This record gives sequence, structure tokens and C-alpha cells, in this order.
Amino acid sequence: MADRRKTERADDDDGRTRLRSTLHALESGEGSGRELITLYIPHDKPISDVKDYLKEEYTRSETIRDAEDRKQMQHTLSSILSHLKNYDVLPGNGLAIFCGTASEETGTDHGCTIIEPPEPLDMYLYRRSTKFELEPLRLMLEAKNVYGLLVLDLSGAWWGFLHGDRIETAGKGTSGIPDKQRKGGQSSARFQRLRKVAINEYFSRVGDHASEAFLAEKDYFQRFGGVLIGGPGKTKEDFFAGHFLHHEVQMRVIGVFDTAKADETGFEELSGIARDVTGREDIASEKDLVGRFRQELAKPDGLAASGEESIRKNMAAGAVGTLLLFSGLRKSQRRITCRECGHADERTIPLEPGMTVQDILTHTCRICAAPIIGDEDVDIIEELTHLADKSGAKTRIISENIDGGLEFPAESGGIGAILRYRTGF
Repeated sequence: MADRRKTERADDDDGRTRLRSTLHALESGEGSGRELITLYIPHDKPISDVKDYLKEEYTRSETIRDAEDRKQMQHTLSSILSHLKNYDVLPGNGLAIFCGTASEETGTDHGCTIIEPPEPLDMYLYRRSTKFELEPLRLMLEAKNVYGLLVLDLSGAWWGFLHGDRIETAGKGTSGIPDKQRKGGQSSARFQRLRKVAINEYFSRVGDHASEAFLAEKDYFQRFGGVLIGGPGKTKEDFFAGHFLHHEVQMRVIGVFDTAKADETGFEELSGIARDVTGREDIASEKDLVGRFRQELAKPDGLAASGEESIRKNMAAGAVGTLLLFSGLRKSQRRITCRECGHADERTIPLEPGMTVQDILTHTCRICAAPIIGDEDVDIIEELTHLADKSGAKTRIISENIDGGLEFPAESGGIGAILRYRTGF
């Protein structure tokens, strides 16, 4: 079997969409009964150590009794080692490698799929199993807002980001403001004027540098959830009240919060506050959206739609403002083609837990009644999210953990929308 290498980079929205498809394909291809290898390598792991470990595994595989299993495992390990020769230095976020071998019984051929994750890997993992370990990458794909953090007092400031659970420092600076005690030879009034000027200049520098960092965030207009300002005393309130941040950033300030210090420890303290505050906001937002959807759906001319067919038509018309998808939705949009008359069609197929599209029986053509087979399938959440992006609609995944979350599928089939205007669809 010839090895194949597919490298996925997931550092933008399109990359994340491709990664979702890749994970879906890896999951769908499981079930051959043969051992598969999952390998997660953080960027700071010496690649020589990884290669040495894989060589030791190759030696240990000599003890596998079944000759075919032994051959398959050694082939898989050799394939991974061969691919790692292409990396003198690991990518900044590390590497995830999923590798298997051909199975004559099922016709599956995993080859090696190599993924550069969208976020840094924080663990080293080598696992042999009949299934790939995909959960760490799935967690990275969960929708996460990015929040700006800024702590300051009259001695200095720190600013940066909260990406999910990861803190990132973007910059820091000292104030250079003179102490409250005036120097000899200066009048008290002159000293206070100079100190006030120094504070204003310091606030301006911090505002400019922090704003530049926040606005440079590549997902600013899509996922930037706002800014939290912290610090001891009233300096933070004076800074916020003076509008020293760029107006695009100033309007996104979530709140001003007390922290014990304005140094690295204060920055970490503010990140903890941010996790608490933004977590409550995200849950409330989902609840509010579901509540508004229900209210609009109950009105004769309400701005809501439910069901896949109606949603697709409304998105095509540009009428969908917010698309609501249930997190447990398990459907696949499959394209099918008749080999006799050439008629092509698309059907949405519900999937039971653990079922793949390949488990669905062949259908017959509605034109000539000949058997038809599937050409390709796409996860319904992934496809509708892509269509929403193209139409300018926002997408929110509705969790079963919020109040009313479990009832949402019964009311909408798991797919609903809040509309910009009525279309009649």
C-alpha cells in the first residue's frame, strides 16, 4: 500500500471547516478492528525524542504473534517515522498524527493524516487503539470568543487576550509618572500640572498600544467578544472614562473590575474574572436566543423559521439573521446519483448515535426506479454553518445544558432561525 500524506492547517475559518471534515472522515473510517495510532506532539517536545520512542515501539512490535498484525503495525510506525523526517522543527502549535493501514475486510485505508492544530497542543500522547483519539481537536473547534484583557495602575500596565482557556500576553509598559512628592524648587501647582500631563500621556500610550493589539486580532470582527479592564484603585475608572482606547475597542468594553495588582498576577486574576463573566454571558445569550425564537415562532407573522427546508430557502433569500443549530444534531446531507439515467439528487439522512452514512441502505431512483448510490456526504451542521457564513447570517450552537435546550429539537427539528424579515417560506 502506498502511503499518502494529508496535512491540514486550521489557522483560519476555512481551515477549521476543513479540519471538521477531516475529523469526520477519520471517525467514519474507524471500525476495521485493526490498531490505529494517534500521536499528539506539542511544539516544545524534542522531535528526536519522539523518533526514538517510535523506533522502540517498532522493536517491541516484534513480539506481536499474528504475522499480519505485526506487519501492519510495523508498516504504520515506519510511515510515521518517514513523515517526521520532513520536520526539522515542529510547527508553533505542534502536530497531530493519525495513522493506520489498509484493511482488506472493510476496504478502509487510513494512511497518515497530519494536522497542524488551530491552537497549541499542551500534551504529548501516543496511543494504539481501534479508534483515533479525536477529542482534543474537537474541543479546539468549539466556538470560542476571544476577549481582550487590560490591567493598569499608575505604575504600569499589561494587556493581552483570553482565547478560550488560554491566556496570551500581548504587551506591557511602565508609566514613568513622577511620585506624588514634588522635587525641590517646584511649586505644588506646577508639580501637579506636570504630573497630570504625565498621567494623560501614559494613558494615551497604553490606549494606543492596547488598541493596536486588540484590533490586530485576526478574528476581531467575527469572534472578539469584548474587553475587560482591571486594576487596583480608581486608575482603571479614570482610564475608561477618558476614552483613551480606539473607539472600536472602547465600545466593546464589557466592564471595569478590581484586581489586587496591575502586574502579571493581576493579569491572571482578570483572566479568571473574564472566564466567569463571559461564561455567564454566553449561557444567557443562548437562553435569550431560544426564548426569542419561541416568541417569534408563536406569532402568526413572527420573525422565526424552523425545519431544514424552510431554513435553506430563507438563507437563499438572505432573510436569516441568526441560525440556531442543536448541538446534538446528527444528520448528513448526501448527494446521490442514478447510474442508469444520470439523475442527481440530494437527501438529508438522520443518523442514530454510532451510525455513519455508509450504514444507510441504497435507495432507488425516483425517475427510473434503478438502484442509486451515494457520491458524497457532508455533516449537516458543517454545511449549514458554511451557508450561513456565505449569506451573512450568524450561527449559534444551542446546547442541551441550557434551560429549554433539550426541548429545542422537538420545536424545530434541531434547526431554527431568527429572521431579518418575513419571506413566507
